[in-house]
Amino acid sequence: MTEELEEINLQEEEENSQKTDYKKRRREQKENKVSLKQELLQTGIYLLIVLCLTFLIVNYVGQRTRVKGESMLPTLQHGDNLIVDKLTYRFSDPKRFDIIVFPHYDLDGTKSHYIKRIIGLPGETVRMDTDGTIYINGEVLAEDYGEKVVSNPGRAYTEITLGDDEYFVLGDNRDNSSDSRDPSVGNVHRADIVGKAWLRIWPLSGFGLLKHQ
Repeated sequence: MTEELEEINLQEEEENSQKTDYKKRRREQKENKVSLKQELLQTGIYLLIVLCLTFLIVNYVGQRTRVKGESMLPTLQHGDNLIVDKLTYRFSDPKRFDIIVFPHYDLDGTKSHYIKRIIGLPGETVRMDTDGTIYINGEVLAEDYGEKVVSNPGRAYTEITLGDDEYFVLGDNRDNSSDSRDPSVGNVHRADIVGKAWLRIWPLSGFGLLKHQ
């Protein structure tokens, strides 16, 4: 009889142990599910924040761009990687000698971006002669950004009067630049300016803020 009772007790203990283990496993499974949901939620929130910040930065603060060609020599080299400041011009107007980025559309509608230096400001008259001298409102503009003497003033050979929202731009490498002298580029409208070239981040040997004025 005693042996039977011991056997029954052992069975009950084993059943209780199994029930306890089952409940423990179920609790752990629930906890794991909750933990996984929390991790997924946290990851989703993190990714959403990153995407929102990226959108705000790219559209309203700064943008990375790569220089193609030699139209801005010696200031900028082919392959230079820049950060374009898209915020400053939301609070102030572009200034003379600022280096700006703006869109350009080819005849087939292909969109690219140009990077040039502002020479003429809204409301001014601009003219260039064949020895490279630039005249603003009839006065000689003191500047030394041009790498070489201009041999072709283009449409600026005759005086150009800029509108209230127009800017006249030139590349620093003026004999190898498509800019406001070219009718296909013309004057740049204020609303078309993407931003101001601000920082060179590559190559590392040229890392630093860009000279404007």
